[in-house]
Amino acid sequence: MTTRRNRRKQTVSFDQRLREAATAAREAARRLPAGQERDALMKKARQAETAATINELLSSPTLRPSSPG
Repeated sequence: MTTRRNRRKQTVSFDQRLREAATAAREAARRLPAGQERDALMKKARQAETAATINELLSSPTLRPSSPG
């Protein structure tokens, strides 16, 4: 028996979803007192921003291989 994967059509770009996750984590962290939970949310926000930056760099046209010809 094969397992079927749930497939969804994404309506928002990967970059936008990462940036929204970072913003949401930062806002949630602002509402918390200093502590481990707040630090974890800030770390999550930084990771999402870093992932968005890396995705942007990897998607840039300067990194695309040139077509032979």
